[in-house]
Amino acid sequence: MTALKFIKMHGLGNDFVVFDARNTPIELTAVQTQSIADRRRGIGCDQVILLENARNRGDIMMRIYNSDGGEVEACGNATRCIGGLIMDEKGSDQATIETLSGLLIATKSGSGICVDMGPAYIKWDDIPLATEMDTLSLSITEGALSDPVAVGVGNPHAVFFVDNVAKIDLNKIGPVVEHHKFYPKRTNVEVAQVTSRTHIRLRVWERGVGITQACGTGACATLVAAVRRNLTECNAIVELDGGPLEIEWRNGKHIFMTGPTETSFAGTWIL
Repeated sequence: MTALKFIKMHGLGNDFVVFDARNTPIELTAVQTQSIADRRRGIGCDQVILLENARNRGDIMMRIYNSDGGEVEACGNATRCIGGLIMDEKGSDQATIETLSGLLIATKSGSGICVDMGPAYIKWDDIPLATEMDTLSLSITEGALSDPVAVGVGNPHAVFFVDNVAKIDLNKIGPVVEHHKFYPKRTNVEVAQVTSRTHIRLRVWERGVGITQACGTGACATLVAAVRRNLTECNAIVELDGGPLEIEWRNGKHIFMTGPTETSFAGTWIL
């Protein structure tokens, strides 16, 4: 048997099991990841995080695995959690996190941890989509949802604007849109209700996970989509099921996300 120490963390209820693989390499199979993420038979989480030694200019390399066992490029809430963890280790107010989508810089903020999520991708082949099309208005209709905006934030998103997010059966529609033919790498699915120029109510179906309490990249993608359609300002509060994130699309370039993080508990997982 192998005993692996872990930390359980979350950002607004979007929760993670974090393993430190810097001293001893850890390789998890998809089945093992699914077992860890199982909320009845395992520890329970949306994503499993492996921390590895930095490969380039970062303080650490963060690898992200969804609860279905698949590795993904980005996770905003996990970046805030790991950023806070590494800043505490360093005794610093800044940390640089390497991910498959690039380098992300986290800093301490009065309201939690702020992460520079990098640029928004709005060209079809950067998101990516399967073929060239207008990313501001995709010809996707599924149930009560239609006409989404496609955005990339290191991972793909389809953002639908609706009058009332509570009336959308996201459990039914989310997995269908996730696997839409326009998205060769599948997609995260957002349903957003704009309540003012500075406030958005949001629910998210995460690719490979399902409905989550919060999704940092989803909140970033939604603000970008709202600004592109002139529905909000470039800085707004995005209210998710788990609570609010402050999102700013600065000068139409980099996206900044700020919100709280928590450590729930620590333990040992026996493989």
